[in-house]
Amino acid sequence: MGNDIKNRRFDAIVIGSGISGGWAAKELCEKGLKTLVLERGRDVRHLKDYPTANKYPWEFEHRGQMPKKVEEENPIVSRCYAFREDAAHFFVKDQEHPYVQEKPFDWIRGYQVGGRSLLWARQTQRWSDFDFEGPARDGFAVDWPIRYNDLAPWYSYVEKFAGISGNKDGLPQLPDGEFLPPLELTCVENYFKDFVTKNYKDRHIIYARCAHLTQPQPMHLEQGRAQCQKRTLCQRGCPFGGYFSSNASTIPWAEKTGNLTLRPYSVAHSIIYDEQKGKATGVRVIDAQSKDAIDFYAPIIFVNAGALNTNLLLLNSISKRFPNGMGNDNGLLGKYVAFHNYRGRISAQYDGFKDFTTDGRRPTSAYIPRFRNVFKQETDFLRGYAAGFAASRPMKIDGNAFGLQLKENLMKQELGPWSVNSHIMGETIPKESNYVALDHNKKDEWGIPQLSIAVDYDDNDEKMLKDFFEQMTEMYTKAGFINIKTTDSRQAPGLDIHEMGGVRMGHDPKTSLLNKWNQLHTCTNVFVTDGACMTSTSTQNPSLTYMALTARAVDYALKQLKQNEI
Repeated sequence: MGNDIKNRRFDAIVIGSGISGGWAAKELCEKGLKTLVLERGRDVRHLKDYPTANKYPWEFEHRGQMPKKVEEENPIVSRCYAFREDAAHFFVKDQEHPYVQEKPFDWIRGYQVGGRSLLWARQTQRWSDFDFEGPARDGFAVDWPIRYNDLAPWYSYVEKFAGISGNKDGLPQLPDGEFLPPLELTCVENYFKDFVTKNYKDRHIIYARCAHLTQPQPMHLEQGRAQCQKRTLCQRGCPFGGYFSSNASTIPWAEKTGNLTLRPYSVAHSIIYDEQKGKATGVRVIDAQSKDAIDFYAPIIFVNAGALNTNLLLLNSISKRFPNGMGNDNGLLGKYVAFHNYRGRISAQYDGFKDFTTDGRRPTSAYIPRFRNVFKQETDFLRGYAAGFAASRPMKIDGNAFGLQLKENLMKQELGPWSVNSHIMGETIPKESNYVALDHNKKDEWGIPQLSIAVDYDDNDEKMLKDFFEQMTEMYTKAGFINIKTTDSRQAPGLDIHEMGGVRMGHDPKTSLLNKWNQLHTCTNVFVTDGACMTSTSTQNPSLTYMALTARAVDYALKQLKQNEI
């Protein structure tokens, strides 16, 4: 690109190329802005850079498992279910990008073009006003400056482009969206769905909405994507574009406009603030390979580096005006970080439907929307939890033999009872004591302070987990499930990969960092639309909300730019 300043000026800069960064790039480029997307990791091109996408199991040296030495060298990322031989190349290794754990925190990252959009679980649920009104109603965090009606048209907008499979369920706590046809639930999932509907007025089992093209529309075909093949090898990168990712969807769409400049190996160091102009003018980047510092300039900056890295970047953006980090007049930058509690699992068996099994694969499951404290406070903890639910029928295989006897046993496969499983996704309460900060005594290889993370569970989380076990055990028992077992994984925060907050939205600059349009209150040409902006976490998977917030913020930014307001 060269060092000539003219070649380093753009209409907009986007920091990060994951789910929200990809959407920022698409919207800005589509609207005619010459846009620079900065990605700290390597380039990953759709189709071209999915090396394991079509490999058979026997083509992997270790049959998919990670060697013991690799696991020992990477104890944090090895805890992630998708860190296997087929997708390990999309994950950050522990020693490559260290951070400080004031309290145990498993920070799972993917540093490449597309970020974690290549690795996400693709679950997509809208928020409702029960979620946006939660802090104001329940007295925690601060009031969200938006409500469901503010975001509803943007949910529709991004759903149509991304492609979301689902049912119209008519639930006030989980608004319906723009859906492609759903896949089927298994007979036991349908049985449990009907049982719960008949026996619990406030509880529901539904098809889990997911970002898979079950029936591609012209918009998806125009993106070059095809129908989901139900291979369930999604973490390898999908050569069909059957699930939504930045790589298969938003980034190629932005490139088609001719307005995108994508720069991988670009570690964002800080946002440049002009004291005379009273606004941000660009981004300082450390070239990941040469270690050279390079400045890029634009009148609009979207920060989409991933929740914790966005906090890190803003904290490191020091100026005379912002000595404690950009936008941090109130000292709250990096504070009130929250996440989703995934510790609880409950399994059982069902002895019915012996004349049925399943055939083929399915990239989603059933889903239990939040039912605690929705319409009124009814428990000794704040907020609630959603849950995944799945039922399948595994084979009974006797592997307790050797040689010929083992071969004969393996040939005698027979179906066992149905296995049912559920896991919690609990809303955690943002607290000032859950924070991230810079450790100026420890720097990474690009000279940037490492991030220190102090995030933990609290008594509210423990009460919620106990209630999940009690309620699900009751429901399982009444439904006739047997051999019920509860498990508390006691996993550290972070393994949920739903970290949020630190740069929260709000009405008041004294208690929040961003306004209702995702602008920094005190530097209005900087927008934050990734997980860092979240005021609270709700129980829903967050990615769809990031997409909608991003599209909405870009629309507003362009209107403000035309009016010379930013």
